[in-house]
Amino acid sequence: MPKIKTNRAAAKRFRCTGKGHCKHRSAFRNHILTKKNSKRKSQLAGSRLVHERDEKAIKRLLNQ
Repeated sequence: MPKIKTNRAAAKRFRCTGKGHCKHRSAFRNHILTKKNSKRKSQLAGSRLVHERDEKAIKRLLNQ
């Protein structure tokens, strides 16, 4: 049996932590930032954990 390939689109968007959770970057932080206030932009900064219902599907894409 050949090895299962990792989904490269998912690999660029998600990372897994040491405890097995997956994290992702917040959306809506790429462009058109002038109309968003600074509180909203700072809350969108950083990374967030993936919701537990979606973790199984993401781990399948990442082969973990």
